[in-house]
Amino acid sequence: MKLDDIKKLHQKKYRQSLGHFLVEGEHLVLELEKAAEGNSHWQQAQLFVTGAYQDWPSPWPKTQISDRQMAQFADTKSPQGILAVAPLPPAAGSAPGADASSASTGKAVYLHEVQDPGNLGTILRTLAWFGGLRCLLSPGSVDPFNPKVVRSSMGAVFHVPIETEVSLAALGSRYSRIACLDIGGEPLTSPDFHDHDCYLFGNEARGVPAEVSTLAAQRFTIPGAAAIESLNLASAVNMAVYELNRT
Repeated sequence: MKLDDIKKLHQKKYRQSLGHFLVEGEHLVLELEKAAEGNSHWQQAQLFVTGAYQDWPSPWPKTQISDRQMAQFADTKSPQGILAVAPLPPAAGSAPGADASSASTGKAVYLHEVQDPGNLGTILRTLAWFGGLRCLLSPGSVDPFNPKVVRSSMGAVFHVPIETEVSLAALGSRYSRIACLDIGGEPLTSPDFHDHDCYLFGNEARGVPAEVSTLAAQRFTIPGAAAIESLNLASAVNMAVYELNRT
C-alpha cells in the first residue's frame, strides 16, 4: 500500500478499489494481531507508526511515518500514532477462515438499510461475543469497513462473517424461516422465536420495510411499557441475540 493511498481509505469507493481498510489505534491493532494468529488472511496487513510506536513488535511489514502524516491518514482528531491497513474480506461475503457452508445453513441477522456506524459496530460486538451468527446487510446500509464502524466494533469486524448487498429477494430464497422484530408481534420470549434461520431488523427511522410481507416472516416484539415509540436498533438486536442464547 502506497502512502498516498492510505488517506483514500476514508472513502468507500477507494476501500473497494484498493481492497483494504483502516484499522486505527492500539486496541484495534492488537485485536487484528490476535485475529491474524489463526487466520492467514489478516496476516497480510501492513503497519504504520510514529516514533512513539517505533519499537512495536509487529508480525507485519512496519513503516515509520511522521506525526503530521499520521494526522493526515487517521480518521480520529487525536490519533494515537499507530494504524494498520488490512485487506478486505473476500467479496463472496464469507469472513476469512469461516466455513463457507454456513452461508446457507447457519443462522443470520439481517439488517435492512442500517445507517448509523455506531449501531452497526455495537451489533457486530454483540454477534462476536455470542458467536454463531453471521451479519447480512441490505443494499443502502452503511459500509461495515467504514473507519467509524471498525472502531465502534472494537475488533468484532475481524471475527463476524459479514455479507453486504443482500437483497430481501435473495433473503427469501436462502432462508425458509424468517423472523422480524416489529410492533404487534409475539413476545420475544416465545419458544417460537428460536425456530428461525434468519432474524430481520429494520432501519433506525423507518423500521421493518413493507416488502417483508413477501417473505412470510413471523413477527416478534420486545415487550415494554410503551412510554416511547421504539427501541434503539442496536439495543433491540442485543436483546434478541441474548434471548437466542439464553436457553
